[in-house]
Order: sequence, then C-alpha cells, then structure tokens
Amino acid sequence: MTIRDWPAGDRPREKLLARGAAALSDAELLAIFLRTGVAGCSAVDLARQLLLDFGGLRPLLAADRRSFCAGRGLGDAKYVQLQAVLEIARRYLAAELRDTPRIHDARSAYRYLQAQLAHRPHEVFGLLLLDTRHRVLGFEEMFRGTIDGASVYPREVVKTALAHNAAAVILAHNHPSGIAEPSAADRQLTRRLVEALGLVDIRVLDHVVIGHGEPVSFAERGLL
Repeated sequence: MTIRDWPAGDRPREKLLARGAAALSDAELLAIFLRTGVAGCSAVDLARQLLLDFGGLRPLLAADRRSFCAGRGLGDAKYVQLQAVLEIARRYLAAELRDTPRIHDARSAYRYLQAQLAHRPHEVFGLLLLDTRHRVLGFEEMFRGTIDGASVYPREVVKTALAHNAAAVILAHNHPSGIAEPSAADRQLTRRLVEALGLVDIRVLDHVVIGHGEPVSFAERGLL
C-alpha cells in the first residue's frame, strides 16, 4: 500500500496542512522532505529506516556528504536540498535574533546559538556581539578545535569585540560529544576572557555551552 492509499488524515502532507508541522513525527517530517520512497517501501517507511540507520534525526541532519549519500534512497541531490534547508533555518534564526529589540538573558539567544553550533562535528568557539542596549551586532566564529586555554586567544577575542564596537558579548562553544556540562578548562577560559574584556570595558553576559539537549548557561549556574 502506498501513502496515496492511506486515509487523508494519516498522510504526512495532509496532516501537516490540517494540524501543523509540530503534529508530525520525525519520520513523517523526513518523509515530506524525501517526497518519494523506493521500490517496495513508502516514503514514511524509508524515513523510519533511515532514522534507525543513522540513530535519529539529529545524526542524520549532521551527517557529512559521504555518510548521508550512502543512505538508502539518498544521494547528492537530497544532500544539497538538506543543506539548503538547514542554512535557510540558520539564516531565519539569525534574522529573528537581529530583529529582537534586546537580549534580556542567554535564553533569548539559545535557539540561534544552537542552530550555529549544535551540528558541528568539531568544537567551535564563537562570540555573540551586543551593543549598549544588548541588541545583536553579529556573531563571529573565532576558533575551531579543542577549546582550552591554549587554543583560544583573548587578544583576538578582544580585537574582534572592539572591531564591532561591542559593549557586551555572550561567549559560546559546542561540545560535539553532546554533553553540555562545562569542563574545568571551560571555566578557566571564561575567567581569562572576562578579565581581558573587562580591561576594555566590555561585559561578558554569559558563556553558553551547546550540546545535544538543553544548553548550559554559566550565568544561570552562577559561574560568572
């Protein structure tokens, strides 16, 4: 039986139109993206199998080109489409954040920082730059690799903040392991950056660690 033979209320597209995208499962959303299945397998069945093969939606979306294209029913065309969709989502969140009158706390920036960093296969340290009213000036990716005192240079962070005429910043980096718990190196680095930026009167509002689940805020933990 193909999806066309299903009751209208069970078909992913019709279900989305009637109830909204949030009502769909991961497999149903993926099936809409795939559009078609393969021989003897509907788009929903194929989506379910892909989620099993990759270990869930997030690993599938974060897969590199070679791994993604090796999946059944996938290929370069689907990979290109997926990357375009993900980039559209990131740009939407960036525009939404720029339109926010003011960042009141780190949670105002969580979705944007997650979109920027959660999918990265390696550690990335970035800087969310804010003006005197805590409006977003921009986001700068500063360093890649193991984030510790040896790989993040306070002078470069200060230089970037000054170049944007920032009055405050939110530090952010990801943990590719998926565990967002701050390490001792994270705490030490944060102290160094708070001191360095404080010398030029730039406040560090927070340091956000991005993992697979809820981000961890240094400010909320009382670590600043």
